[in-house]
Amino acid sequence: MTALTGPTGLNRTGAGSPDGDAGNGARRSSRVGRPSSGHGRLVAACAVLSGLGMLVVAWPPGDLGSFGSLMQTFLPWSGVGVIVLAALAAVRRSVVAAVAVLLPALVWCSLFGGTVLDKRGAGGDITVVSHNVHDANPDPAGTARSLAASGAQVVALEELTPGATPAYERALAGSYRYHWVQGSVGLWSTWPLRDVRPVEIMPWTRALRATVDTPKGPLAMYTAHLASVRVSLGRGFATARRNEAAAKLAAAVRAEPLHRVVVVGDFNGTTDDSALNPVTAGLRSAQEEAGAGFGFSWPASFPVVRIDQILVKGVAPVAAWTLPRTGSDHLPVAASLRL
Repeated sequence: MTALTGPTGLNRTGAGSPDGDAGNGARRSSRVGRPSSGHGRLVAACAVLSGLGMLVVAWPPGDLGSFGSLMQTFLPWSGVGVIVLAALAAVRRSVVAAVAVLLPALVWCSLFGGTVLDKRGAGGDITVVSHNVHDANPDPAGTARSLAASGAQVVALEELTPGATPAYERALAGSYRYHWVQGSVGLWSTWPLRDVRPVEIMPWTRALRATVDTPKGPLAMYTAHLASVRVSLGRGFATARRNEAAAKLAAAVRAEPLHRVVVVGDFNGTTDDSALNPVTAGLRSAQEEAGAGFGFSWPASFPVVRIDQILVKGVAPVAAWTLPRTGSDHLPVAASLRL
């Protein structure tokens, strides 16, 4: 009885011992606080798949179809996923996961690291503005005055309507002596326009070509509004009509005899979309070459993609930017160019 109730007996069983409880609690606490190696490996696997996925989407081994266009359109936002994976690796305190996250981080930086830098310069011989003004714009005159205030020598408008076009013409007349409207696209210039003709990219006129007689010589100017992308439950992300329009625009640009060419407009797609390669391959993006960041232009209320483009050949982009919001669902895009 003495052995069972004495200090020695209690120490053997640990029951009722403060030291015994503390030791067991410490062991339990250690097990709870220790990060799970399985979770770390899961984060690492997701990181590797993310990096490989970005590579496949950016440089597809074949035609990824309309789904590929969708993925490429929003590919810059894959950087958010990299940040989430890095945070999870830190929470799990996993060295394996942290090292694995370096793969998608390096891939993203190789794809977009140069884009996020501010490459804007000063000067230039011509400023060009392009704007999808939206067919339901409630304030065409105000939109036109905002664009004229940019000081651009050339303004290209897309999605004009017969009812709204006169309002744009009246509001821009004081700043631009020369202008031409065909179908739903128009061009306004402080310098003479000649050889203006429609470019047949769709059954109705949504593109035109003009020669701008600048003080430093002729410049071929194209403005285009490619077919819209349709998103539906039955058909998914439908791009066939847009891609066909892009191919026709590309053929016209390839046949252009002038050395200096500027192509602007609403492409309903980004320069990362390989389906638009026929028209973007031989041209350079002013935003990518001389902008600050991605220059997202749509939707105007919270831009997440840049589907409005200023592409050039034979001229040097000096700066590129977006203009303040107007009554449109797109932001205007602008670029300063050296001829």
